[in-house]
Amino acid sequence: MQLHNYIDGQWVEAIKKGQREIINPFNQEIIASAAEGTKEDTEKAIAAARRAFDNGEWVNTPASERGEIVRQIGEKIQANVEELARLETLDTGKTIEESRGDMNDIANVFFYFAGLADKDGGELIESPIPDSTSKVVREPIGVCGQITPWNYPLLQAAWKLAPALAAGNTLIMKPSEITPLTTVKVFELFEEIGVPAGVANLVLGTGAEVGAPLSESTDVDLVSFTGGIETGKTIMRSASVNVKKIALELGGKNPNIVFTDADFDTAVDQALNAVYFHGGQVCSAGSRLLVEESIHDQFVEELVKRASRIKLGNGFDEATESGPLISQEHRAKVERYIDIGLEEGATLAVGGKRPNDAELQDGFFFLPTIFTNCTADMRIVQEEIFGPVLTVEAFRTADEAIEKANDTIYGLAGAVFTNDIDKAEYVSRKLRMGTVWINDFHPYFAQAPWGGYKQSGFGRELGKIGLEEYTEVKHVFRNTNPQPVGWFN
Repeated sequence: MQLHNYIDGQWVEAIKKGQREIINPFNQEIIASAAEGTKEDTEKAIAAARRAFDNGEWVNTPASERGEIVRQIGEKIQANVEELARLETLDTGKTIEESRGDMNDIANVFFYFAGLADKDGGELIESPIPDSTSKVVREPIGVCGQITPWNYPLLQAAWKLAPALAAGNTLIMKPSEITPLTTVKVFELFEEIGVPAGVANLVLGTGAEVGAPLSESTDVDLVSFTGGIETGKTIMRSASVNVKKIALELGGKNPNIVFTDADFDTAVDQALNAVYFHGGQVCSAGSRLLVEESIHDQFVEELVKRASRIKLGNGFDEATESGPLISQEHRAKVERYIDIGLEEGATLAVGGKRPNDAELQDGFFFLPTIFTNCTADMRIVQEEIFGPVLTVEAFRTADEAIEKANDTIYGLAGAVFTNDIDKAEYVSRKLRMGTVWINDFHPYFAQAPWGGYKQSGFGRELGKIGLEEYTEVKHVFRNTNPQPVGWFN
């Protein structure tokens, strides 16, 4: 399988002919060869997007017609669910069931923003000046650079592509260089539908060669990035060159608070799902478990029992519950955190190593892991590991749980499990996070905004505000009875 860049309506090789092998994390087989774009490719794509925006063809297309094209993209995704899911599982190692679910969610994202495309006709506001009208309108921001992570390649791309197109912008998409398969496929669907040349461009390659030029270019009006915090800080610095708008989602260290009065079996099951879904490679993973002291030991005992039975394997095997980690480098990072946790004095209750199963030796597998006797000052409690590693802390009061939960630089998401609705509401108000779940973990949907507090980033994706991120606000004032001012007689 050969993957190319898509620039100005054409599939093209990288200008310097660079190539990257894409491998299956389950067995390290080569599944594709991808163009390795550089600054030159990125500048060519930026120029195409700039021309397409400035010539006005897309931005001046009636919003209802743009919405119809975005809706057709959703229909194409629905029609290609099995192929897209297969590519996603090949690329990431996640289970085929999860990949199918992702594709249905992705189609719904396009349908949602298609429906919003023509719903904002502006807002008339009362003018204090006689004989005048005053209106607030939203207009597309311009050329958008979009940079997505490897853990949810097409889902994260959809959260950016759908609102940008619906709002009338042009764009350059840079997927993760190690998981580009489904993003390339969706750009093929764009071409089938007839998205105008230059409106949506795709450049494959690294952050240094492709992402950095997007951030630095004075012809790019917005950069939307999902990924690591250090890269996010670099983008912020680079974006200052033309004070471009940026939207950042930079991960989290998400607390899951369980009170004694919660339904025990449900809370255990949800805690497992919170941290081990997709091998913990989820920005909102519930990797910090806070359990009320009175049930702590019983809860941990059940967690350890259940975690040790999680079935690792090939994502295409319907019996598999969790696949491999994404790469050898990423697994090595997780392993370093195991050493750090032990050095800090945490107790390794289960996991902490690679599996011994012969059929898993070629993949980047790592056993579900639980650390107990953790304290808030430990690096394994403070830093995002992004793997199947759970830290457990005990608490006595709601206020102590809140203090522990808020005690990181992150503020993406968190959950509270309790049957006391007043307690649930109290805790949810106090948590400094963009999303709080009560008696659940992980649900998201197109209608609700997603994003973080603190160093988890700023800006929102999804929801009505997710469309507004791709617009500028303009105030239009009209004097209906113009007269000389007479100030300078």
